[in-house]
Amino acid sequence: MLVQTQKSEIHQTRLGCCSSAEESNTWKRILSAAMAAAVIASSSGLPAMAELNKFEADTRGEFGIGSAAQYSSADLSKTVHSNENFRRANFTSADMRESDFSGSTFNGAYLEKAVAYKANFSGADLSDTLMDRMVLNEANLTNAVLVRSVLTRSDLGGAKIEGADFSDAVIDLLQKQALCKYANGTNPLTGVDTRKSLGCGNSRRNAYGSPSSPLLSAPPQRLLGRDGFCDEKTGLCDAK
Repeated sequence: MLVQTQKSEIHQTRLGCCSSAEESNTWKRILSAAMAAAVIASSSGLPAMAELNKFEADTRGEFGIGSAAQYSSADLSKTVHSNENFRRANFTSADMRESDFSGSTFNGAYLEKAVAYKANFSGADLSDTLMDRMVLNEANLTNAVLVRSVLTRSDLGGAKIEGADFSDAVIDLLQKQALCKYANGTNPLTGVDTRKSLGCGNSRRNAYGSPSSPLLSAPPQRLLGRDGFCDEKTGLCDAK
């Protein structure tokens, strides 16, 4: 009787082991099937994701309202990027020497400390850009729109500005005086006279330079002359 009981217990133990093993195998099969389904689903979405990424790259930014492109400290010298969209892009300290950006859109972009010697920005939209401490020596700004751009401590020596619109731009007074010596033309897009946009002559609008100028601590009693300068030392003229 004892032997039969022991045999029965051994048999039940074996059945329990087999049952546990079968359950374990069942869960393994379920897990494997789930993982396979996940892989298939993700693989089927790859072409759609690639198309979406390409669409975002083409439209430059979420909802096509701007570019999050980063060109900080990038070497863009002697490259051609005409008629491209660089809205809100970052060009901080980028090397843009002798590059062609004609007709491109930069409004809202960051270009502080960028070097753009002899760069071509003709017809470009540079409105609302931060161009602080930028090198623009001999740059071509013909017919460019620089409305509300910030050009504090930037060097525009020898820049071509015929037809450029500097309305409400922030420019250091001495730099503005230098530009007024040869500013001419009318912007074909905005219809604004270049000299008027710079505040050349005895117009009070834009006549006092930038907020970085100490002259703005109080309204100056003297204004820019007809040619942008009178006094060789101060570059200012007495108001008539």
